[in-house]
Amino acid sequence: MLVLFILTLASMMNPMFSPHTMASSITNEFFPLTPGVMFVYTGKEDGKQAREEIQVLSKSTVINGVKVITVRDVVYLDGQLRERADDWYAQDASGNVWYLGEDTKEFENGRVVSTAGSWKAGENGATAGIMMPARPRIGTSYHQEYAPKIAQDEAQVTALNALVTVPYKRFSVTVCTRESSPLEAGSLEHKCYAKGVGLIRSSSDDASTDLQLQAIKK
Repeated sequence: MLVLFILTLASMMNPMFSPHTMASSITNEFFPLTPGVMFVYTGKEDGKQAREEIQVLSKSTVINGVKVITVRDVVYLDGQLRERADDWYAQDASGNVWYLGEDTKEFENGRVVSTAGSWKAGENGATAGIMMPARPRIGTSYHQEYAPKIAQDEAQVTALNALVTVPYKRFSVTVCTRESSPLEAGSLEHKCYAKGVGLIRSSSDDASTDLQLQAIKK
């Protein structure tokens, strides 16, 4: 019985990705994705005035055998388009939200200058990662993405129910994480998610980036 309990606990903390366990929608209370909704964030990124628009699209895409929800992330720096990415997510039957890749483009003067960071689960050794656990606990660590030498972000839950105030609203039921990557040594990012909303704040350890939820458009 003890061995079974330990194996069950390990499975909860380190869930395995399986296309056969994916649900048709994403309802995780700290990372809900409803088609048509747009989140607007304002602040600074890399020391520049920034505006980020994240919209849940209605189009369907199949990644690694899974019908995913596509989220379009558009970043403007000092009023100019800097990045546009389509991110792909799915949720398993237990409520874990999985990240299955992204198609990203960086712009300069209106032209694409890089697609670095693009990856897709199931291709070139890349595997899906956890974006939000079904039951986040302080200290829980997980891979958000794993594409060798391209994208290897990792996250750890650092706080629960911290009071976080952003231009949109004050929240008290939250999950806060610390993110890092072995590909970017010394770089740390802090994010906070609110129940029923999702991401509400993203900031860097060196204070050069601080984006906060400004509005939700439906």
